[in-house]
Amino acid sequence: MTVVVERPRFERRAASPARTLGIGVAAPRLSWRSSSPDPSWTQAAYEVEVSRRGLVEVFAVESRESVFEPWPGAPLTSREEAEVRVRVRAGDDSPWSEWSAPARVDAGVLDAGEWIAQAVGPGPQPADRDGRPALLRREFEVPAGITRAVLRATALGLFEAEINGRRVGDDTLAPGWTAYEHRLRVMSYDVTDLIQPGPNTIGAWLADGWYRGRIGFDGGVRELYGDQTAFFAELELTGPDGGTTVVATDGSWVTHPSPILRSGLYDGERFDAAERLPGWSRPGFDATAWSPVTVTTLDPALLVAPDGPPVRCTGERTPVSITPLDGGRLLLDFGQNLAGRLRLRAAHSTAGETITLRHAEVLQGGELYTRPLREAAAIDEYVADGGPIDWEPRFTIHGFRYAEVAGWTGDPRDLEVVARVHHSDMTRTGTFETSDPLVNRLHENVLWSMRSNFVDIPTDCPQRDERLGWTGDIQVFTPTAAGLYDVSGFLASWLKDVAAEQLPDGTVPWYVPVVPGGPYWTPIRPGAVWGDAAVLTPWDLFQHYGDRRVLADQYDSARAWVDLIEREAGASRLWESGQQLGDWLDPTAPPEDPTVAQTDKYLVSTAYFEHSARILGRIAAELGNDADAVRYSGLADEVRVAFRAKHMLAGGALANHAQTAYALAISFGLFDADELPAAGERLRDLVAENGYRIGTGFAGTPLIAGALSTAGQTDAAYRLLLERECPSWLYTVLSGGTTIWERWDSQLPDGTVNPGEMTSFNHYALGSVAAWMHDTVAGVSALEPGFRRFRVAPQPGGGLTWARRTLETPYGPVTSSWTIADGVFDLVVDVPTGTTAEIVLPSGAATTAAPGRHRFAEPATAGEPVTVP
Repeated sequence: MTVVVERPRFERRAASPARTLGIGVAAPRLSWRSSSPDPSWTQAAYEVEVSRRGLVEVFAVESRESVFEPWPGAPLTSREEAEVRVRVRAGDDSPWSEWSAPARVDAGVLDAGEWIAQAVGPGPQPADRDGRPALLRREFEVPAGITRAVLRATALGLFEAEINGRRVGDDTLAPGWTAYEHRLRVMSYDVTDLIQPGPNTIGAWLADGWYRGRIGFDGGVRELYGDQTAFFAELELTGPDGGTTVVATDGSWVTHPSPILRSGLYDGERFDAAERLPGWSRPGFDATAWSPVTVTTLDPALLVAPDGPPVRCTGERTPVSITPLDGGRLLLDFGQNLAGRLRLRAAHSTAGETITLRHAEVLQGGELYTRPLREAAAIDEYVADGGPIDWEPRFTIHGFRYAEVAGWTGDPRDLEVVARVHHSDMTRTGTFETSDPLVNRLHENVLWSMRSNFVDIPTDCPQRDERLGWTGDIQVFTPTAAGLYDVSGFLASWLKDVAAEQLPDGTVPWYVPVVPGGPYWTPIRPGAVWGDAAVLTPWDLFQHYGDRRVLADQYDSARAWVDLIEREAGASRLWESGQQLGDWLDPTAPPEDPTVAQTDKYLVSTAYFEHSARILGRIAAELGNDADAVRYSGLADEVRVAFRAKHMLAGGALANHAQTAYALAISFGLFDADELPAAGERLRDLVAENGYRIGTGFAGTPLIAGALSTAGQTDAAYRLLLERECPSWLYTVLSGGTTIWERWDSQLPDGTVNPGEMTSFNHYALGSVAAWMHDTVAGVSALEPGFRRFRVAPQPGGGLTWARRTLETPYGPVTSSWTIADGVFDLVVDVPTGTTAEIVLPSGAATTAAPGRHRFAEPATAGEPVTVP
């Protein structure tokens, strides 16, 4: 028997690279996956081999666990690197597996007092425009024999580093957007291959980004965090004797304006090729005309290691059509709404010509329709110098499907334009596909909206003058997100900023990081659905990944939120105050007021109060805080009683007869068990009376299909999913949408754009129905955190003849694949090593499956299951 152990991963970092740099903790937790052809094999013990400082230690642990296991040895020290291997066995008499492939981990700088670098930059710039990015450089000597070189860098703004004329790393928009007053990420790069004996040069591009540039809506704000950009870096050079030399940013660096004349995240970039400085980051460059840098203040206590992956280019798309327009313009359709940038390439150009790139999500009248961009110009410009072109903007990003190219005077065939897709480079973990092409396209739309909006933080949209980390959007979408990508580190990082930006009274901001938002959003006031992200998002992550640390890290934040709502509700236990958005963007809401809804906003707030209190009680129990577990579970019971007294009628009915009202009450367990069938019938009837068109907004849409299934009305959920008339999910698909829209009718049936101010064509929140596809259509859901135990219980319907779901869990890959043919329902399930699955067939027949591949069959309508070898 062969047991294979994959290379271990550290904390929430991806397992694929052999080396994890800048982990940021002295005792990083370990996770690994094992696989065995023997379905009875179960890990009973493991050994971890740690090699560091020339010493090899092996630590034996009796445990069946393999996810987020404690660091076994002495804590790492700053900048220390260790190599780790793992092997496992089933019991005392069993042989050990082969060792896993080794994984190296680097601790980064763990003590703020150890930093020696100073933050340096070009000094103050005008605040009334998108600032001109700067170049910074320094030359230094390197002796022969360097064995390791690591660059640790960050910026007040955005940076890209170069060493000896070569780009450092492949990430973009570094170091990302955090609540800069509380946390600033330091990026670590292995640059050993870029260093050479003798003269060397390190340089950096430095731009405003979120730190100093314009961000937010209603005109936005500039210089929110500071009026000077700055670069902060230490280059660690390890010699053959193990000694380390550090080249740090300080007053000896020099600076010069870059060829980028303007740069803003919303408005785009203008690049003048004639102002390029060839060789500026190589040794020997004449920098006599450069100016001394300005040294600025940066508190090293703010510096933290990244929890998740950086933003990268994850793909490219070529135009599916190019249409000539008047004035020599070219209209490009990339066939997919996305977040990213355009890259231009040409063998030659005309000196002085300006190639202008405009971006939009939709067309109207055959032209780019830019009104939905509001005050984001989304224009990039390249001023040619007569030479070849190979250019992509560096410090901006746009949301678009269509682009217009103007100003190119050559043959259109000589200009190559490619859309480069950018988002946080998360590992894809989940897939879903069915026999219905429209459902598949809908699922792809959800996927693309997630990719477009997971750009360092979970934004609402990638195109207009907003792009903020709305707490409500991600709260409802987290189960879907975790079913598509590994978002454990990405969202754990953002949640730290949620806690940091939370007000002293417990109020959770509408969006994080916080940006002034006009009188409606400022000052910050508590609101249900949005603020509940402090409780529900950590819990969803725990359920999916089994990481209790995210619960512990966010516990004070979650408790502060529920305590605030308890005070707001008072003795009545009904939350009927605050700035409640209710069922935001209910399809009946007028364009000018998205809060107008069919569902009572105070029903929504009180239901969420009960739910968050209930979940907080479970979080407390998971953390061993028994007193709080009792307290918050008891509070949830009190709120439930109050909700029922205020909002329920006899026999499973609600006073507020609306789709979202029933979806919330069913999903949050506010009906008693004997009331549930009648409640499900009432919700089904509401949906049917509406022609199976959707009648829910942000609060109800993520829950309605699941609520119908929970109450025994899965057939109605399928009809809701498959409805084609507006408002519906498939209406967006049939209207040509390639992402999820902000409004159900962002595009009206006549093809024109909704006149409302908020008409984004790339918002993921209403795509939360994908979680129901994963959990019900394919039937895969966790029974224990991290999928140590899981259920496969597909519920076919809607005329689908097959569906397939794959999911990379912390323990290994899960597959649920079913078909209906010739009157037989056939299900194939893959169960990872070390896990068990509860299989429930459509007939209700259930069995438990051990690791391995299993096949089950039964008549498509009813009958006992037949296990097929």
